[in-house]
Amino acid sequence: MPVPHRATWFGALLLHLATLAGPAVNLPDPSAPAHHHLSASGRWLLHAPGNIRFDASALLLRPDGSLLTVNDKALPVCRIETGTNGIARLIPQPDLFPQAAVQAVSGRPHAPLDCEGLAQDDQGRLYVCEESGRAVFRTRPGGPVERLDIDWTPVRKWFNAADPNASFEGIAVGGNRLYVANERSIGRIIVVDLPSLKVVDDFQVTPIDRPARDVHYSDLCWWRDELWVLCRESRCILRVDPTTRSVKAQYDYAEVEQAPQNAYFNPLPYGFVEGLAVNDDSIWLVVDNNGLSRRVAPTDTRGLLFRCDRPDRVQPGPTQR
Repeated sequence: MPVPHRATWFGALLLHLATLAGPAVNLPDPSAPAHHHLSASGRWLLHAPGNIRFDASALLLRPDGSLLTVNDKALPVCRIETGTNGIARLIPQPDLFPQAAVQAVSGRPHAPLDCEGLAQDDQGRLYVCEESGRAVFRTRPGGPVERLDIDWTPVRKWFNAADPNASFEGIAVGGNRLYVANERSIGRIIVVDLPSLKVVDDFQVTPIDRPARDVHYSDLCWWRDELWVLCRESRCILRVDPTTRSVKAQYDYAEVEQAPQNAYFNPLPYGFVEGLAVNDDSIWLVVDNNGLSRRVAPTDTRGLLFRCDRPDRVQPGPTQR
């Protein structure tokens, strides 16, 4: 009786073992980014003094718990005071980026300002970026305003010179790094070394299920050594490792923005959320509705503020403190 060739015998054994094991099971990739869907646990209409139009284009949650925003049509920065009746009052902070002080150092004294993102560093200094003039300003509460002397030459290839509204839209500070979001055409996150004010890096991150050559970055936030990126076009937030430039998690908020009680008359193919703030428990979002009204309230042109419970927050157990 002939003896089977060793390779043939071994292959038959592997086939027999695979048959015994049953059908293959596709296990989840442990390195894949987590994917979450947000729902609103709080909702407020923004009420501005004198019922003026207020296009809220940033959010900043300060260490003392206060929440700041900025109107892209006018300074100074405003504090948001949330009420129990679904209304949030906007309280101007005259010592935070007064209009005249910013205009004086802008280099464009007669041009209108289009301020967008807000950030705060470990020293308590505040930052705002201005879109039309591609500028970053810094101040302390009650202190002078300075325009940071940053040479953008290394990243100028990403700028759309023909569209001043496709420019700086979000800002965050992590340690000695300043992160500035070039909104679109091409969407890019720029990294600036704060001590030297030199551009040291730039990169792009995209939603995990909606890759694109270009994305719309509408705000940035820094929390616990991670960069959080608001992608307005895709209606999601990305939690990013700033060292590896990799997406660690994605948080979709389309159901919040497009809920019947929240949806605006929107002629644009993307959403209106332009402000992001994060802490351990919550994700805050604010809407810049461009003066448009909600579908359920055609005469009400106020923007909206949402608080969403973080679906990945750690709930303290009986032995945890």
